[in-house]
Amino acid sequence: MSMTVGLFPLGNIVATPGALEAFERNNQLPIKFLARHLLGDFGDLGEDDVRANHYAILNDLRVLSAYTLQNGTKIWIITEGSREYTTILLPSE
Repeated sequence: MSMTVGLFPLGNIVATPGALEAFERNNQLPIKFLARHLLGDFGDLGEDDVRANHYAILNDLRVLSAYTLQNGTKIWIITEGSREYTTILLPSE
């Protein structure tokens, strides 16, 4: 039996050292943000970007979420159109 959870597959999940340090500094867990990304809560995006993500999910394009950690650090989560990789990173990386 096969079960799908979420709107799209995440593939391999990777994170940059800067993003991991930011989560550690804020005592927050990346898994919570990955779950939001996977379930369509794309965080701090405007309506146009949310619509673009819904289109991207249906058409195997890149999906981007943007979140703000407790201390104000911005985090991006990007799932590639191929669905092979999801990357957690700082916008500056």
